[in-house]
Amino acid sequence: MKDAKNVTITDSEWMVMKVIWTMGHATSRELIDAMNELEGWSASTTKTLLHRLIQKQAVAQHGGSRPFTYKSVVGEKESMAADDLFDHMCAMRAGSTIAGVIQSRELSRADIANLQAILAEKAKTAPEEVQCNCLPGDQTC
Repeated sequence: MKDAKNVTITDSEWMVMKVIWTMGHATSRELIDAMNELEGWSASTTKTLLHRLIQKQAVAQHGGSRPFTYKSVVGEKESMAADDLFDHMCAMRAGSTIAGVIQSRELSRADIANLQAILAEKAKTAPEEVQCNCLPGDQTC
């Protein structure tokens, strides 16, 4: 798999990637039909986005003749890594950001139980307050 951190993908390209990840691999016709059903996109829009993803080396074309098959080169989980987001914000805001994400998403009972177990384990060694990491020294945001 290609390192997802080296690929910049637009919102529309994410939608194509999501379909490819879900299907595992797809022909251009399968992608065109799926994107038309999901988003009402024309064949040319889907082909343009697919071509961009190939140029960015996020998707690879397989096969020697038509119909070609397209498969993701960038892993879904690696692409969704939240670490990058948190690396760009004040450490003091990470907890409230995570809480906001949890409140805004539907979660299964298994997801909630997993989160509770993770939080219980983290609570054992958690500091009273997370230190600001924006500037050197004793800064607080």
